[in-house]
Amino acid sequence: MISRISSIVFALAFAAGALAAAAQVPPHNAELSSYTGLFAAAARGDVAAIKAAVAQGSPLEARDGYKRTALHVAAYRSQILAIRALVAAGADPNALENDRYDIVTIASVANDLPTLKAALEIGCKATNITSRYDGTALIAAAHLGHAEVVRELIRAGAPLNHVNNLGWTAVIEAIVLGDGGADHQATLKHLIDAKADLNLADRNGTRPLGLARGRGYAPMVKMLEAAGAH
Repeated sequence: MISRISSIVFALAFAAGALAAAAQVPPHNAELSSYTGLFAAAARGDVAAIKAAVAQGSPLEARDGYKRTALHVAAYRSQILAIRALVAAGADPNALENDRYDIVTIASVANDLPTLKAALEIGCKATNITSRYDGTALIAAAHLGHAEVVRELIRAGAPLNHVNNLGWTAVIEAIVLGDGGADHQATLKHLIDAKADLNLADRNGTRPLGLARGRGYAPMVKMLEAAGAH
């Protein structure tokens, strides 16, 4: 029975991970083709056109059909110069789109370190609560094993021990939604080095060490034990 329950929990965890990874909705080709003005300029990274549109009165907080601003579109397209130009013109750097993603989380999920660094440099916050999961960019990056993004977010002051509405922290997601491989190990190491709480339990009362043991992730178990997890 215990084995069966563990298998069910494991399957649900991966299903949740798949949903989380798929939750972001970048502009599709038809949307990109339909954009005009500020949105079109943001999508192609045309700074001169962005400045012209703003000068002509284009509202910086206008939304497309998915409630993305031009800034979200620029982030999805990795248009760093456009991001800088939009924020310099007054765009809200922490705006949320339809699924409550900001550009820091968009870049983090995409493993887009250059865009993330640019976003943080211009005032976007690593502390925002984002997504339908009431999570953070750090939690999203941890579950995907984006280790360098995780390190950058930690440097930017991301909350290490935030618990999302699944009952998971970044440490827990690195384990239950990871594959135990090198990327997730590196992610966990960054969290350990940053002094994240290694003993916050999930809703079933299982702590990270128990979760790693249950999945047979021996390297993670060793890391957690060495760091004093229990």
